Amino acid sequence: MKLLIVTVVEEFEKDVLRLFKKAGIDSFSSSGIDGYKNHTEVLRAASWFPSEKEGVESSLFFSFVEEDKIDTLFYTDQRIQYHLEN
Repeated sequence: MKLLIVTVVEEFEKDVLRLFKKAGIDSFSSSGIDGYKNHTEVLRAASWFPSEKEGVESSLFFSFVEEDKIDTLFYTDQRIQYHLEN
């Protein structure tokens, strides 16, 4: 068993769920998170009364899965990336 952790921006959530399904990953947990590009934005967001939200809405998925399912997930993702680039 391996711990699989995937972070994704909100607009690609459904794509990750489709990849999980194709790889046979049926049990997983998820959590909403805010993504940041640099530490300055994190510090601004940590203030008591931030004027606006600086983070990017993202999701974190994690699961303990058999290694062959991870291989299938990565193989499927590589095929999708290849078709997007060509």
